Amino acid sequence: MEVIEVLLEASKRVYNNVRHLAGTKESGEDFGRGAGGDISRRIDIVAEKTVLDYLKEIKFDCIVLGEECGQVELSKNPKGFIIMDAIDGSTNAVRGLPFFCCSLAFATDNKLSAVTDGVVTDLSRRDMYYATKGKGAFLNGEKISVNKDKKPIYFVLGLDISGISPDTLEVLSPIIASSNHIRHFGANALEFGMLARGLIDVFIDLRDKIRVTDIAAGLLIALEAGGYIVDRSGKPLDSDLGYHNKLSFIAAANKESLDDIMNKLNHS
Repeated sequence: MEVIEVLLEASKRVYNNVRHLAGTKESGEDFGRGAGGDISRRIDIVAEKTVLDYLKEIKFDCIVLGEECGQVELSKNPKGFIIMDAIDGSTNAVRGLPFFCCSLAFATDNKLSAVTDGVVTDLSRRDMYYATKGKGAFLNGEKISVNKDKKPIYFVLGLDISGISPDTLEVLSPIIASSNHIRHFGANALEFGMLARGLIDVFIDLRDKIRVTDIAAGLLIALEAGGYIVDRSGKPLDSDLGYHNKLSFIAAANKESLDDIMNKLNHS
């Protein structure tokens, strides 16, 4: 079985096991702090257990890096890493806001740049975004692409400012002033899917709060759809897979948008 097929099947099982929980009081039951530092909710625990149980069932040789469970070694001879945020957008899921997803990626080495396969499943709509490195990005079997229209440069801007520092907000002010519409929905992996299919032109998070588990799958999907994703200094976004890493990124549908944003950031 191909790696992408493993991720797709695991995602389908998560959808089947959590769809009845979203928006219920039960979904938000507090299970303490997970490995990523956030509160683990029942819906998170159910979703992660679903993925882990499936990987054990098929004897998939890997090390799992989970948002809640931390590092779980499923083999002494792993072929790589499964990077899992089984519920990205947990607050939305608990509240019943229909924008949360399951994010699963596979990396052959301990680096974001080593991710070869990624699946992001919209758990409200069951839309499945997925990509294998070098083979393009897909939504429900159809190939997708970032928005090719370069004018206006960023008509719809995805921007996470939750808990942002006043200084960083000031740095972003020229970009905010230049945008036509600003959106943030509360699930980074799924928002990368929105960029990949051309619904968002630019997606920015400069808070130094994003973990690898939040973006590993979405990053590959957006890149395979033709997007550009860099760190604050303008270098291709990369990191090792450790929980201690907190990332910022600028993602854009085209080079013109990216250059415009980096120019504004560097002159702010």
